[in-house]
Amino acid sequence: MRVYALFNRVLKVSIPYVSRKLEWITIKFDRIRYRRIWHHVHWVCAFTVHRPWVVIVTGVTDVNDPGLWEKHADWWQDEFTDGVDAEYEEQIIPLALDLLAGRDRILDVGTGEGQIARKLLAADADQVVGIDPTSSQIIEAIKRGGGPAYLRSDADALPFADDTFDGALACLVYEHIEAMETALAESARVLRPGGRFVLMLNHPLLQTPGSGWIDDQWLDPPERYWRIGPYLQEASTVEEVQKDVYIPFVHRPLSRYLNAMVDAGFGFKRMIEPSPPEGFLERAATYREAAAIPRLLVLVADKL
Repeated sequence: MRVYALFNRVLKVSIPYVSRKLEWITIKFDRIRYRRIWHHVHWVCAFTVHRPWVVIVTGVTDVNDPGLWEKHADWWQDEFTDGVDAEYEEQIIPLALDLLAGRDRILDVGTGEGQIARKLLAADADQVVGIDPTSSQIIEAIKRGGGPAYLRSDADALPFADDTFDGALACLVYEHIEAMETALAESARVLRPGGRFVLMLNHPLLQTPGSGWIDDQWLDPPERYWRIGPYLQEASTVEEVQKDVYIPFVHRPLSRYLNAMVDAGFGFKRMIEPSPPEGFLERAATYREAAAIPRLLVLVADKL
């Protein structure tokens, strides 16, 4: 009997002696960590016998509903806003305020219910406009008030004239946008020359789909390390982030974002890879081990 740890879950597999000569063994199981979420699945997973820590997931959740964000807006509002999420409170919002300080007119792309837009206006901005394609989010943003203006709009077709803003933010938005290049070009278009653009992403490398902790019992002594998924393999998936809550994700290598920003007319200023904040690390003992593995990537650029 061999014991393999797949993404924090131990899986026991009985391998007959003769099969150890084979390159591949396929097994079936009903729970896997795909991206950052545990799923009940009916997939087949294949791995090499002599390198069992190399895992290849061969299936994805097949849920295709264009109204997913509309349907699950309340999930986002409950789980990530109004002070309940440590990563927003301790890291994302402070970074946004710092990187956009001194900007008078700011566009918040994918504003959701407007939590960052409200903070930006309460700081030193004269005007903040939040756009989001989800009606439920815009309605909630208006209810919560705070001063920003809100419009329902897609990121790849912004309803503003050229050179309207001197700052723009897209926080955890572009990993849900198929038309990424067009959206970046639109953000560049509505920014004035010298305008600041802040792009915050789930780290494209370290949070690649299929990444996660591996307890490698094959080595002596055993080792525990963070496995990187198939980074160069672009993928559009729909993930069950919570029971019966399905959200679309698009994974791209970092180079896709960087090259698209250059093509859109941005000049890079900074790249930030912060350690997860203390409030996140305190949630579980296993999270503490990920203190050196950033979840967030921040790209800061100015329009040329």
